[in-house]
Amino acid sequence: MKVTLNCSSLTQAKPHELVVRFILGGTITAVTGVIAKEWGPVIGGLFLAFPAIFPASITLVERHAIRRKHKFGLRGERRGRYAAGADAAGAVAGSIGLIIFGFIVYRFTRFLNPWLVLSVATVVWFGLSALAWWLWKNFKRPVWHR
Repeated sequence: MKVTLNCSSLTQAKPHELVVRFILGGTITAVTGVIAKEWGPVIGGLFLAFPAIFPASITLVERHAIRRKHKFGLRGERRGRYAAGADAAGAVAGSIGLIIFGFIVYRFTRFLNPWLVLSVATVVWFGLSALAWWLWKNFKRPVWHR
């Protein structure tokens, strides 16, 4: 699977799917706020790092892949699972970079110019996330060997 930007997928989302994303994202963000209030911003930040719309989007990715296969008279469950898995792998790759981003900001903002720290942390986040994705794409075992 090649990473591409496809803006036409924005038109495929149905209004109720957007509502589900909004409600789940808002709920996760609100729960994160409660956690931060109870146990502090460091612990709350760990939970906010979890992509707020991920639970909703992963099911929608699977559903859209299945729907595309149904147009050709195919079941599409396997393709839906693979598409959702690829999306989840991308979230993991981004999260790896995000953990290091948070560490850099937490550790160096007190001593250095915040704009410099944010700039460096952003470049490191992007580089580590891209590296994690590349490693996953190039070194994973093929599905048929499992």
